Amino acid sequence: MKKEKEDKNNLITRKKFLRMCGTAVAGTAAVAVSTVAFRRLALQDASCFWQIDPHKCTFCGRCETHCVLPISAVKCIHANRVCGYCDLCGGYYRNNVKDLNTAAENLMCPTGAIRRAYVEDPYFEYAIDESLCNGCGKCAKGCNSFGNGSLYLQVKQELCKGCNACRIADVCPSGAIRRVAYATAYLLKDD
Repeated sequence: MKKEKEDKNNLITRKKFLRMCGTAVAGTAAVAVSTVAFRRLALQDASCFWQIDPHKCTFCGRCETHCVLPISAVKCIHANRVCGYCDLCGGYYRNNVKDLNTAAENLMCPTGAIRRAYVEDPYFEYAIDESLCNGCGKCAKGCNSFGNGSLYLQVKQELCKGCNACRIADVCPSGAIRRVAYATAYLLKDD
């Protein structure tokens, strides 16, 4: 009889069992949420920012379409010291144009963000108007296909929101977008 009474006292009621399970699940969830929050805070560290590796970028066009901003924080950068100042620039003109004129149907940039200025025959200097650039990468793709690669894409830090998980980085097929230390300078095409 004494043994039956001890066994009865050691039995866990259904209510007590469910309460213990609920406490364990809640504790595990609290630890998981704390871990995720800590990781996000670490990624938000002011000493890190998003950057595109120009050697990995495939100019897929996703920088234009997947940024959380209405107009992408990714802009075309022109490495002037690499540029050949060509008359027939692969980043400025579409390929197979009949006349080298500035008619819209001949130009690579859909927004007219690339400006060219005459230097001397046959040289022109090219500049990017960042306020017009949408980060589509068409000019950079043309420059890298038919030129020396002086046009490339880069995240402009003054425009970037610094999202914990960059949507562009999530869909980048080449893994070119990554978080780097703020002390690291922009990666340049000619480096």
